[in-house]
Amino acid sequence: MATIATARGTQVRGEPFFLWSAIAMALVIVAGFSLQLAMGRSSFAASPPLVHAHAIVFMGWVAIYVTQNVLVASGSIALHRRLGWVAAGWIVAMCVLGCAVTLAMVREGRTPFFFTPLQFLILDPVSVFSFAGLSAAAIVLRRQTDWHRRLHFCGMAILMGPAYGRLLPLPLLIPWAYEATFAAVMIFPVVGVIADWRRTGRVHPAWGWGIGVIVLGTLVFVQLLSHSATGVSIYEAVTAGTPGAAIAPLAFPPFPRHP
Repeated sequence: MATIATARGTQVRGEPFFLWSAIAMALVIVAGFSLQLAMGRSSFAASPPLVHAHAIVFMGWVAIYVTQNVLVASGSIALHRRLGWVAAGWIVAMCVLGCAVTLAMVREGRTPFFFTPLQFLILDPVSVFSFAGLSAAAIVLRRQTDWHRRLHFCGMAILMGPAYGRLLPLPLLIPWAYEATFAAVMIFPVVGVIADWRRTGRVHPAWGWGIGVIVLGTLVFVQLLSHSATGVSIYEAVTAGTPGAAIAPLAFPPFPRHP
């Protein structure tokens, strides 16, 4: 048993890929939101408390994810496990706040102009629940470190969509802005597959499950539902009696006007 434990510990500490990838992911997210602020496109200062709570919780997850990878790389497995249970509860708050902010924006008619309102309404909740599903699976498989890390990795990749949306010239990519964002989200998982192949000569099956959830959930399902009568009915039910009801669910909003 001691030999097995030592081997596992060596394997965890001997693969810096996940640590450096976590740091790179965090830097991309910070860069995306920093660019938004630097260019004066952020309304964060005037945003309601709900938006502030959403931002704090989601950025808090970025900090947790990086910290967890640092703890594993340094061999602090006991602390990693204790923080993991805090992270599990954190995911619930992310789902609640992510959906609440999306509903508020759609009802107020303030969805990003490079997505259709219905696309945005479907995309955000599906993305956050896809992230939560992969993270929950990673927690269940926490004793199988190889699965645990890769599933968490794919879940984290999903959360990078908003950051990519602030880095990419999405207004110039209409009507393919969503597809461009999806392609960017796939960058890190594809890099993970390549890293596995180069290191071991094979691709771990966890990548298949993680990438499958990303493709089927955040691309196929979102596109099918946002272009269906069911999706339109959901939009009408969500926006009934609000300013969002006056906005066509499948039309791109006009470009914002600046003074």
